[in-house]
Parts: sequence; structure tokens; C-alpha cells
Amino acid sequence: MRKYLFGSGLFSAIVAGTTLLRSLRARDETFTWRTALAWLNWGITLALAIGAITDTFRAGRGHTVAGDSPVSGDEQKLLKKHLRR
Repeated sequence: MRKYLFGSGLFSAIVAGTTLLRSLRARDETFTWRTALAWLNWGITLALAIGAITDTFRAGRGHTVAGDSPVSGDEQKLLKKHLRR
């Protein structure tokens, strides 16, 4: 579970989310279109990080993953690594 929680994608999404929350709490900041785009970017980044974690988990258990996944083609290697543990 540690390798999923401390992955660079999820970690960067969490850090970006806290930065956005801090800017939202600032009283002198107004909500502009740039802020909306930053929140949209954060949502996409978080979704991609969670998708990569899900694909890695599924590939490690022997399931197939989509062809556009970062772990596509490495399913057998991840399964062997999982079975060694």
C-alpha cells in the first residue's frame, strides 16, 4: 500500500490541492478564470494519478489493463513481482 500512497503522481496532486485550498482561503483573492483552470487541472491530475494506481494494482493481480495505460505490456512482470512476495 505504501508504494501507492507515496507515488509521485498522487503526492504532487495532494500538494497542488493544498496550495489551491490555501489560495482559496485568502480573503483578498477573487475567483477568476485562472483559478477555475487551476482547479480543473488539479482534478485531471488527481484522476490520472488514481487511474495509474488502479492500473498498477490490477496488472499486479493478473488482470488486463487498457492499452493506453502506463503499465500496459508490463502485466506479466508486475504479476511475477507480486507472486514473489
